[in-house]
Amino acid sequence: MHEFAISSSGPTDTLYKDLASAAEALVADEPDHIANMANISALIWQYLPDLNWAGFYRVIEDELVLGPFQGKTACIRIAIGKGVCGTAAVTGEAQRVADVHAFPGHIACDADSRSELVLPVKHDGKVVAVLDLDSPSPDRFSMDDQTGLETLINSITPALMSKAE
Repeated sequence: MHEFAISSSGPTDTLYKDLASAAEALVADEPDHIANMANISALIWQYLPDLNWAGFYRVIEDELVLGPFQGKTACIRIAIGKGVCGTAAVTGEAQRVADVHAFPGHIACDADSRSELVLPVKHDGKVVAVLDLDSPSPDRFSMDDQTGLETLINSITPALMSKAE
């Protein structure tokens, strides 16, 4: 069991620095990418306030396939280029959406979600997965959240790759 001293009530940069350190510790000696995705989604779920979903979609052939997550049941497959997750996968850029109902083609896996942050996970310049965070609050995600989570994901990307990639 892992215990981390992470406070979500302090400065944002401290929160994300602590989360990145915890994430690095979680994946340090684990070669299995699915186990690592599971622990990272649980870590984010535990320490980031006001989320109703946190998890990964993996790029498999020409679609995103549900990976480890925390939250309600989810869409299993998302076409590349569709919805917020598919847009992040096709563009290779983070998608920070203040109001998902205003996003063209939004896929409502959970009707309670109001805002979303999706970050591509890249290996050798290619998107291999996305980290998807949903919140029931409008405009939940700030640029600080995006930057902090991008730093976290970039620091552990090798641990999120299968041996075949």
